[in-house]
Amino acid sequence: MKRTLLRGFLDSVARMSTTRTNYWAEFVIDLALGAGMVFEGWQRHQGSALDALLAVLLGLFAFSFVEYFFHRWMFHTQIPLFAQGHRMHHERPLGYDSLPFFLPGIVLLILTGLCMLVVSSGFALLMMGSVTFGYIAYGLSHFIIHHVRFRHPLLLRWAGAHHVHHYHPDTNFGVTTPLWDIVLGTQYVRKSRKT
Repeated sequence: MKRTLLRGFLDSVARMSTTRTNYWAEFVIDLALGAGMVFEGWQRHQGSALDALLAVLLGLFAFSFVEYFFHRWMFHTQIPLFAQGHRMHHERPLGYDSLPFFLPGIVLLILTGLCMLVVSSGFALLMMGSVTFGYIAYGLSHFIIHHVRFRHPLLLRWAGAHHVHHYHPDTNFGVTTPLWDIVLGTQYVRKSRKT
């Protein structure tokens, strides 16, 4: 009985996670969470403006690796929570498959609490607010890449790097930046044709 109820709940969350409402609800919640953390972090911050800038830059840098880590080692694995939704995205790139709207915010708040055990609350909130904005930038970038047809060469190249990932899923895990693909050797390199 309990197993059936749990399965039913997980199935309903999985269905909800494919809806446009879930996708945009997560965006609004994350935007409010990120703004709240940055505002509160600035209020609590005791250091200099340079320290605050360091927290923001550290958060964005950390997120760039988190994005790569999850895409490569979580979404492309056999962990059902991640792999199922990501597999659906590869099958239907124009769909609204995403995590349940409440999950990223919960994870970000837990990570913020853990950071506060190590650094000051102001620094932790600024840093994790930046991580949250990195996550928002990732989500919007990913959406735009799949829903907008670019004409500008730089934007075409940026979007093309992710489209290549859909044909070569063991490459180009970074969406917002190719940094970690370059560093860890997973950037797609086109093989020259033999003549």
